[in-house]
Amino acid sequence: MVTVLFRGIPSEALKSLTPLHLIAALTLILAVFWLYSRFSDVYLIDFSCYRPPNNWRTPTSHMIEHLELCGLFNGESINFQAKLVERSGIGGEACLPLGAHEIPPDTSLNNVREEIEMVLVTVVEDLLSKHKIKSKQIDILISNCSLVCPTPSITAMIINKFGFRSNVKSISLSGMGCSAGILSISLAKDLLKVHKNSIALVLSMEAITPSGYKGKNKSMLVANTLFRAGGVAILLSNKKQDKKIAKYKLQNLVRTHLGSDDSSYQCVFQETDEDGFVGVSLSRALLHVAGKALRTNISELGPLVLPYSEQIRYGWSLFCQKVWAPARRKEIYTPNFKKAFEHFCIHAGGRAVIDAVESNLKLSNEDGEASRMTLYRFGNTSSSSVWYELCYLEAKGRIKKGDIVWQIAFGSGFKCNSAVWKCISEVDPKVGNAWSDRIHLYPVEIPHMMDH
Repeated sequence: MVTVLFRGIPSEALKSLTPLHLIAALTLILAVFWLYSRFSDVYLIDFSCYRPPNNWRTPTSHMIEHLELCGLFNGESINFQAKLVERSGIGGEACLPLGAHEIPPDTSLNNVREEIEMVLVTVVEDLLSKHKIKSKQIDILISNCSLVCPTPSITAMIINKFGFRSNVKSISLSGMGCSAGILSISLAKDLLKVHKNSIALVLSMEAITPSGYKGKNKSMLVANTLFRAGGVAILLSNKKQDKKIAKYKLQNLVRTHLGSDDSSYQCVFQETDEDGFVGVSLSRALLHVAGKALRTNISELGPLVLPYSEQIRYGWSLFCQKVWAPARRKEIYTPNFKKAFEHFCIHAGGRAVIDAVESNLKLSNEDGEASRMTLYRFGNTSSSSVWYELCYLEAKGRIKKGDIVWQIAFGSGFKCNSAVWKCISEVDPKVGNAWSDRIHLYPVEIPHMMDH
């Protein structure tokens, strides 16, 4: 090792080295490593989830009536969507933007911009005012919205509304699906590694106004019944002094992309149907693909977070499966992720998605409570859903200093992204958030079929 380390140095110089020189060199290397690791820490100062106004609420009965009155669907399509809505696990408080309430729905660009402004301006104002941060203090601005990519961009809209600096580093992402929220955190993390003493603002939402499908293809009608309005603003920093006010520290972030496989690539696919209507098709293979993506993701995440005892048990199980025939009749051991995490935020993509993740990871109903309650109250808010779940856990007073939280998100492509956060401060459940007005009513028993 010494030969490799000092290759190219004249032999005379090597002979003159003393143990003190080696100790000094090692100390310098450790000091550089310590400084790098210190500056690479990413702190989550706070986040703000959007709580839609009451007039955006869409109870199941109203949604079914709207499907009947809007004149866009035949009887078979109406009945199919009605059954999906009733079994979706989404309650009467989930919201759609005003354009979707009109008959027929108004999907104009003006209404799309109004929805985006309503959601993002509200959460940005709340977040910045809460921490007395001026817009000109923001160094990095990232937004993600999968189905809408207007000109000027969404980040340009926010820069214009709040008067950001002219040299703010802004990026608008689109087409990245429901996992884009964590993907945006990943991008912010990488930028914060390069730009020291910086603050990043991440905005995550999906515009619902233009996303409704008007045809009769059942695989494309499913999305009409799942997605609801929502969004989040997240404030990140790599400043050492911000550790004192931050809620969380980013521990790990792992991204998985199965796009090289055709079935994975096509399982969530925006396309035009035979009648010329555009929509997002959800394949029957979706849950299978999501399970495969999750397994791939945790195979990389597991060694970073699991205790050695769990890694050894998993490795031994895998070894036995390969070399001992009787062991092949048993399932490979599933590591106990509760030994690594106190809380789980599973993307609220739908009741079946939450059930599948719970089953694959051997989690309890309590572990999935935040996800189910988020789906029930807010619906599938796409990339922001994992933040509504963390918001729920905070409002319930369950997040304690030192707790580790695992956010799991799935998205088109097909992607599975994981973010692991450590709570580094005392989180006060009395501080207002998107759940504060109703948190005393939750959890609720969610019926298999919703009443009209």
